[in-house]
Amino acid sequence: MTRILHTGDTHLGYQQYHLPDRREDFRRAFERVAEDAIAEDVDAVVHAGDLFHDRTPRLSDIMGALSVLRDLDDAGIPFLAIVGNHEGKRSQQWLDLFESMDLATRLGSEPVQLGNVAFYGLDFVPRSKRDDLDYEYEPHDAEYAALVSHGLFEPFEHGDWDAREISREATVDFDAMLVGDDHEAKTKQLDDGTWLTYCGSTERASASEREDRGYNLVTFEETVDIRRRGLDTREFEFLDIELRPGEGSERIRERIDQHDVSDSVVIVRITGEGEQVMPAGIEEYADDQGALATRVNDQREIEDETDVEVSFADPDEAVEQRISELGLSPAARDLDETIRASKVADSNVADSVERRVEEFVDEADSGAFAAADTEQDEATSPADADDQQADHPAADGGDDAAQTDEPDSQVTMEDYL
Repeated sequence: MTRILHTGDTHLGYQQYHLPDRREDFRRAFERVAEDAIAEDVDAVVHAGDLFHDRTPRLSDIMGALSVLRDLDDAGIPFLAIVGNHEGKRSQQWLDLFESMDLATRLGSEPVQLGNVAFYGLDFVPRSKRDDLDYEYEPHDAEYAALVSHGLFEPFEHGDWDAREISREATVDFDAMLVGDDHEAKTKQLDDGTWLTYCGSTERASASEREDRGYNLVTFEETVDIRRRGLDTREFEFLDIELRPGEGSERIRERIDQHDVSDSVVIVRITGEGEQVMPAGIEEYADDQGALATRVNDQREIEDETDVEVSFADPDEAVEQRISELGLSPAARDLDETIRASKVADSNVADSVERRVEEFVDEADSGAFAAADTEQDEATSPADADDQQADHPAADGGDDAAQTDEPDSQVTMEDYL
């Protein structure tokens, strides 16, 4: 029998809502995973990608990860992992550094056998490269085989990478695919009997992630047994409030008073036909009650009765005209369409942008980055340049823009190798 803890999407370094407390929450959740693994005396911790939130973590985030890995190593528990899309670099990975320190094993096409299970790995692969994959894996003589990977897999909804194709074309018959990227835990058995299971994230990276956070305990014995375990994480108070006619901010404050919001993240979702509400006032009120952070999502379409005159007939046309004057490259125009004019859901825009950038880079199309000819001779002004340096949203459904750390707090792989 082999029993492992399957986790992933720890996103160390994510300073959600720009609060240092939330950055610590993500680190603490990873520490709790290790504590549970040691208490349960599992045979290994298997991490399905996105250990870090981005490719350039702060020194404190790297040291936090090392501390957890050393605790596991001291307990004799191997850390087996693959690389996710958030942390993936074009050359050596942070996981390679940890492996060089004998604190982790990066899974790949060769089997890593623990007990009666052979573990393999498949890092996140951008869509533009998936057609070239051959899914060739070295043979094994274990009773079971498991593939650890990262991506949005079909047949789950919103999947763009077919797990059934991987299972069908792989040179090894997998009994389980232990995967990450989707922050919600879910499990399904494919038609060929292979178990496909997401462990979910260890902390809430988005207000849409309402279910409790946790991980999977997977046992390989007479069959593959997958059980869900929860984690004690920062409390989120989700208040769904339908305002009736005549109701407004006072009704929302009453609902907040019905909950102990101390040290919690409060998410207020407003529907109904009530009065217009000023989100800033609600957020300030909840914060005064001790909330760590408050976000208000008013989903109503409230008609603005203020008469406003505009000097042009079509605002979209004016924007298009200004965009055309900037001399953007084909790649930049494509990204502009994705961000500004796309029908992609807001929560998926960051992922779509990342995929498009990876595809442009992977295709090595230098012309895609060449500036377009414009009818204006003058260069873009410094003010225009500043406007074009806006932060991009955090991926995987994150709520805030990506944080910029202090220059002296960032480190590169070369600082260690």
